[in-house]
Amino acid sequence: VFQGRILARRLVGQETRYEVEVKTPYQHRFPLVSREYMWVPNTCGCPPLREGGEYLLMARRHVNYERTLNRILLQDDGYARPWTPREHRLVREAARHC
Repeated sequence: VFQGRILARRLVGQETRYEVEVKTPYQHRFPLVSREYMWVPNTCGCPPLREGGEYLLMARRHVNYERTLNRILLQDDGYARPWTPREHRLVREAARHC
């Protein structure tokens, strides 16, 4: 779970790749750097993430069977909401209990 700002969007094959500036990592099981590529397994624009927008994102790390692909994946059941101070407060409170 992290707060990120969408810098760019690019369609690559049947997927969408977002360049994301990681602003605040909240909970993560793998290290995040200040800029990451986040992949969405469709090209329909779902979830609707606009360039320049800030979002609270819950993505997962995807490593393929051969261990040749290691990326951040926002799946259909992932979480992407516009970032607000309220979202920040809710995530901080939840982190204390988890």
